[in-house]
Amino acid sequence: MSLHTMTLTEAHGLLRDKKISSRELTEAVLARIDEVDPKVGAYITVDQTGALAAADAADARLAKGEASTLTGLPVGLKDLLCTQGLKTTCASKMLEHFVPPYDATVVTQLREAGAVFPGKLNMDEFAMGSTTEHSALQTTQNPWDLSRVPGGSSGGSAAAVAADLCLAALGSDTGGSIRQPASHCGIVGMKPTYGRVSRYGLVAFASSLDQIGPMTKSVEDSALLMETISGYDPRDSTSVPKEVPDYRRLMKDEEGKGLAGMTVGLPVEYWQADGVDPEVMAAVTQAKATLESLGARCVSVSLPHTEYAVAAYYVIAPSEASSNLARYDGVRYGMSQRGGDGLLSLYKNTRSEGFGDEVKRRIIIGTYALSSGYYDAYYKKASQVRTLIVEDFKTAFQSCDFIISPVAPSPAGKKGESADDPLKMYLSDLFTLSANLAGIPGMSVPCGLTRQGLPVGLQLLGRHFDEATLLKAAWHFERTAGFQGQRPPL
Repeated sequence: MSLHTMTLTEAHGLLRDKKISSRELTEAVLARIDEVDPKVGAYITVDQTGALAAADAADARLAKGEASTLTGLPVGLKDLLCTQGLKTTCASKMLEHFVPPYDATVVTQLREAGAVFPGKLNMDEFAMGSTTEHSALQTTQNPWDLSRVPGGSSGGSAAAVAADLCLAALGSDTGGSIRQPASHCGIVGMKPTYGRVSRYGLVAFASSLDQIGPMTKSVEDSALLMETISGYDPRDSTSVPKEVPDYRRLMKDEEGKGLAGMTVGLPVEYWQADGVDPEVMAAVTQAKATLESLGARCVSVSLPHTEYAVAAYYVIAPSEASSNLARYDGVRYGMSQRGGDGLLSLYKNTRSEGFGDEVKRRIIIGTYALSSGYYDAYYKKASQVRTLIVEDFKTAFQSCDFIISPVAPSPAGKKGESADDPLKMYLSDLFTLSANLAGIPGMSVPCGLTRQGLPVGLQLLGRHFDEATLLKAAWHFERTAGFQGQRPPL
């Protein structure tokens, strides 16, 4: 087995037994980046010097017996997580040369665990998009078919994991931005409960929706990363002081029992939705049968306000974005485009040239929704719908342990398909964004390939702070379905 193809769990075992060194593993990943990333375009910044220095430090810890389960393992970072001394661009001209003076909390947690960072990964600009075509700095291709998009906004993270350009990565999920690219690239992606993982040092898109999560080659790796990055952070006002479970132990409890005694919810609004690709639905239906073979019982549930979710999301998220992005004014940090007279010209020039079209579109929508005379009609109404969606899930979980559905209505699309049709891109988040509005955990697990060889993901949604149930169900499914380990034909 090539070193760069391993999971976190496999590589940890070899490091622990001193069969390989972190330096060897990191050099293998960096060589893979040199060879393959010119085709894929996953990395905005590759930090070879920093990665090798971290690998040598990890080897010193391993030699002393002071290692954790992540020590010496290469983990990529979506380029909206602040990294001290290393550029954090958000894939935007506005922050193209920004070097943060501090680390995000999740970066600190990984550093303390001894992880190695090969670099920063491409994304849709300020996480606004579902294809990673809205990056202002470069284009990322889907490793399964280089003519297709990897999904978004964490498309660089998903493509890097799928193409073995890192052993795992962190992404962020505002309306499906971990789960959807994970589905399109055939990997595991988890959006934790809102408040489970610190958002400190995450460059915000929509503060009440954003959540950082792992993107991995296996469910066990997802559990491993969750154990490291979860927990209360007093620097984040949205962080919840709740104990972090031993996810890997819980998902393997009563292993021989499978999923016996568990109930799976099938929302009629998702399973009877119009416009779902037949091959996607066939793969998800087969996944349902696999869960039943493991002992789970499937029941029909209803999420009656699903039809309003897209509309509510695309009022709330742009409104919060318009507020968060007001800080990029050309005065304090980031791009400063002078010309003309006065402060207004500085603002206008900087924001006109620093932001891409999709970012501008969402700022305009959000500013309009929050403006005097329209707040009650739009933002307030959307917030009321959000409350109804939260109640829908609470009611549904009274009769099931977790919910399953497709992740996206279709497999990865061709590059450029949604460029002239933003509405089509927005509707691609139909099955994922309700989880962000409700703040519940969700994940994507590979469940099949189309006839064209494109991955399809199964979405699992759970109760607040019940990531353990999702990981258990996904782990049993992964072992039975047999899709874990399938690699793109690069």
